[in-house]
Amino acid sequence: MTTTHALRRTLLRALKPRPSSSSCSSVQTSRSCSLFSLSNNSPNPLISPNYFPSPNPNFSRSSIFCRRLSSLIGESHGPAAIDYSSRLQEDEFNRLANSTIHDLLEKLEEYGDSVEIDGFDVDYGNEVLTLKLGSLGTYVINKQTPNRQIWMSSPVSGPSRFDWDQNAEAWIYRRTKEALNKLLETELSNLCGGCISLS
Repeated sequence: MTTTHALRRTLLRALKPRPSSSSCSSVQTSRSCSLFSLSNNSPNPLISPNYFPSPNPNFSRSSIFCRRLSSLIGESHGPAAIDYSSRLQEDEFNRLANSTIHDLLEKLEEYGDSVEIDGFDVDYGNEVLTLKLGSLGTYVINKQTPNRQIWMSSPVSGPSRFDWDQNAEAWIYRRTKEALNKLLETELSNLCGGCISLS
């Protein structure tokens, strides 16, 4: 046997995967581990050779990769997005959203005549309703047709996204269960010191 051949056999024996004492936590993970285990003859192109540290008798390539897959599979990516477009047809959404925003415009203009706030101004253009309260801040309310939502930016509560609730017949913020009109009533009453009805 030549020296080169002996060195090659020794090197291959040192790199051969050894059984790991730790196992994957789920059937899905263990299947992934077996599919992606590294062998001497077919190195996995997804992992750089520089990833592995110096040879350690307590670890094998397959066990290290198995642990990495376990951590990736166990990660939480949050709730899946909801397809709101399936709940409302576009023409129905536009009818409901336009009616709501135009109604808010009329009532906010009336409200401006009953309160004394420097810089109070209501404006509607390009399907965006803007309510300026001077130094108290600015509200922006607009439609988001792709999401079938009405979005509101508030100087008090920040951004909110409202979905049409058929049962309540109102635009509801899913996170807090608050209705758009009720939330505006509460915030404007506290900010401006005068009661307002937007329902």
